[in-house]
Amino acid sequence: MKYLSLPDNATRILPFYLAMEEFAARIIGEDDIFFMWQVEPTVIFGRNQLIASEVNIEYCRAHNIAFYRRRSGGGCVYADKDNIMFSYITRSDEVQTTFSAYTSAVAGMLRKLGLNATASDRNDVMIDGRKVSGNAFYHIPGRSIVHGTMLYDTNMEHMLNAITPSREKLTSKGVQSVRSHITTLNEHLSMDIEAFKQHVRQTMCDGEILLTAEDVSEIERLTLPYLEPSFLWGSDPRCQITRGGRIEGVGSLYANIELKHGAIHNLHLTGDFLPLNTDVRKVLLEKLRGVRLEANDLYTALDGSDAGQWILNLTNEQLITLLTTN
Repeated sequence: MKYLSLPDNATRILPFYLAMEEFAARIIGEDDIFFMWQVEPTVIFGRNQLIASEVNIEYCRAHNIAFYRRRSGGGCVYADKDNIMFSYITRSDEVQTTFSAYTSAVAGMLRKLGLNATASDRNDVMIDGRKVSGNAFYHIPGRSIVHGTMLYDTNMEHMLNAITPSREKLTSKGVQSVRSHITTLNEHLSMDIEAFKQHVRQTMCDGEILLTAEDVSEIERLTLPYLEPSFLWGSDPRCQITRGGRIEGVGSLYANIELKHGAIHNLHLTGDFLPLNTDVRKVLLEKLRGVRLEANDLYTALDGSDAGQWILNLTNEQLITLLTTN
């Protein structure tokens, strides 16, 4: 297996490395190719997932965490510079055989460091029964691509909050729960992350393919489709969410919201509130259609308006809290 190297050490956005996998699969003739990469804090979610259900967009924006969709299936993953990403490209169309061979090889690489590593039947790699690596798969004709995580270390708060929009506020108990199911390499190894990466390369690969500047330019071109809003948000991006409850002095107020590309597309109001406008839904929708369901964006959209003109005793702050609280 050959290691695929870039001509520089620059850190790029996550879709570049997904495009690099495609480039390796379509352009390079080698039977088996492997490379590692790291990114700034990023959430990556599967091709069949609905972004609004899987990614805490408001948390990600507040903490400068990027988010992208990949072409493979599977679940939502948080990555940062302490989380090494592995990419493996091979000549195969057989999903389970490819998965099994790859995860077994990764587990074997870890065992050479004295770790009790095994490959699970869910295509994860475990250390002492706790997950250290999860993997996803997709293929193009004649080629299979496997990519996954290798947790050297990570920011647990970001991992817990960035990919779970309905989870309650982070608590130490929540972190402990996550830690009971996953592990990080720095819990088991004294070597630093660069020494570990060198071990991986020496164990998994027997040669190198060095990309050229022209190759990098082509990969950058292949990156562009990943950045298209239609790909990021999905081919069926609409979803329905309901938020609301009882507001003191206002009554019960519930908003059934239809989101499209992360922004308000439609909404319906129910409850025992007292409307001060004959069609409060229409008036409110005129203000909020196309606005992302995030507090700052809603404040901007409602600037100069008074929600109490539409619903008795309702303030802008109460309305925004209602719309943005899970």
